[in-house]
Amino acid sequence: MRFGHAHAKHSQCRFSAQVAHILGLLGVDYHDVNVLADMSIREGIKAYSNRATIRQLYVKGEFVGGCDIVREMASGTARRRAWPCG
Repeated sequence: MRFGHAHAKHSQCRFSAQVAHILGLLGVDYHDVNVLADMSIREGIKAYSNRATIRQLYVKGEFVGGCDIVREMASGTARRRAWPCG
Protein backbone atom coordinates (compact mmCIF):
# COMPACT_ATOMS: atom_id res chain seq x y z
CA MET A 1 0.00 0.00 0.00
CA ARG A 2 1.37 3.39 -1.00
CA PHE A 3 0.41 6.40 1.10
CA GLY A 4 1.11 9.58 -0.80
CA HIS A 5 0.14 13.16 -1.54
CA ALA A 6 -2.69 12.55 -4.05
CA HIS A 7 -3.02 9.46 -6.21
CA ALA A 8 -0.03 8.27 -8.20
CA LYS A 9 -1.07 9.80 -11.52
CA HIS A 10 -1.71 13.19 -9.90
CA SER A 11 0.89 13.24 -7.14
CA GLN A 12 1.64 16.62 -5.60
CA CYS A 13 4.96 15.45 -4.18
CA ARG A 14 7.95 14.41 -6.24
CA PHE A 15 8.90 11.73 -3.70
CA SER A 16 5.43 10.18 -3.82
CA ALA A 17 5.49 10.33 -7.61
CA GLN A 18 8.89 8.64 -7.69
CA VAL A 19 7.73 5.77 -5.47
CA ALA A 20 4.70 5.25 -7.71
CA HIS A 21 6.94 5.35 -10.80
CA ILE A 22 9.32 2.73 -9.36
CA LEU A 23 6.45 0.43 -8.40
CA GLY A 24 5.07 0.79 -11.91
CA LEU A 25 8.42 -0.04 -13.51
CA LEU A 26 8.69 -3.14 -11.34
CA GLY A 27 5.15 -4.21 -12.19
CA VAL A 28 4.13 -4.22 -8.53
CA ASP A 29 0.37 -4.28 -7.99
CA TYR A 30 -0.42 -1.91 -5.12
CA HIS A 31 -3.22 0.08 -3.53
CA ASP A 32 -2.83 3.85 -3.60
CA VAL A 33 -4.08 6.01 -0.68
CA ASN A 34 -4.31 9.79 -1.00
CA VAL A 35 -3.50 11.15 2.46
CA LEU A 36 -4.54 14.67 1.41
CA ALA A 37 -8.15 13.59 0.94
CA ASP A 38 -8.72 12.64 4.58
CA MET A 39 -6.94 14.23 7.54
CA SER A 40 -7.71 11.23 9.76
CA ILE A 41 -5.82 8.95 7.36
CA ARG A 42 -2.95 11.44 7.16
CA GLU A 43 -2.65 11.66 10.95
CA GLY A 44 -3.38 7.96 11.42
CA ILE A 45 -0.49 6.83 9.23
CA LYS A 46 1.86 9.11 11.17
CA ALA A 47 0.68 7.56 14.43
CA TYR A 48 0.87 4.02 13.00
CA SER A 49 4.49 4.48 11.92
CA ASN A 50 5.33 6.57 14.99
CA ARG A 51 6.97 9.16 12.73
CA ALA A 52 6.21 12.81 12.09
CA THR A 53 6.34 12.39 8.32
CA ILE A 54 4.22 10.22 6.10
CA ARG A 55 6.00 6.95 5.40
CA GLN A 56 4.94 5.83 1.99
CA LEU A 57 5.16 2.11 1.39
CA TYR A 58 3.81 -0.73 3.50
CA VAL A 59 3.72 -4.41 2.56
CA LYS A 60 1.41 -6.71 4.51
CA GLY A 61 1.05 -3.99 7.17
CA GLU A 62 4.80 -3.60 7.65
CA PHE A 63 6.61 -0.35 6.92
CA VAL A 64 9.01 -0.78 3.99
CA GLY A 65 10.22 2.78 3.53
CA GLY A 66 9.99 6.11 1.86
CA CYS A 67 11.34 7.18 -1.48
CA ASP A 68 15.02 6.76 -0.60
CA ILE A 69 14.57 3.20 0.65
CA VAL A 70 12.30 2.20 -2.24
CA ARG A 71 14.79 3.64 -4.74
CA GLU A 72 17.65 1.69 -3.09
CA MET A 73 15.65 -1.53 -2.96
CA ALA A 74 14.72 -1.22 -6.63
CA SER A 75 18.34 -1.08 -7.74
CA GLY A 76 20.64 -3.99 -8.54
CA THR A 77 21.44 -6.55 -5.86
CA ALA A 78 19.44 -4.70 -3.22
CA ARG A 79 16.34 -5.42 -5.29
CA ARG A 80 17.07 -9.11 -5.53
CA ARG A 81 17.80 -9.44 -1.81
CA ALA A 82 15.27 -7.21 -0.15
CA TRP A 83 12.25 -6.41 -2.33
CA PRO A 84 9.24 -7.90 -0.51
CA CYS A 85 6.78 -7.50 -3.38
CA GLY A 86 8.40 -9.18 -6.31
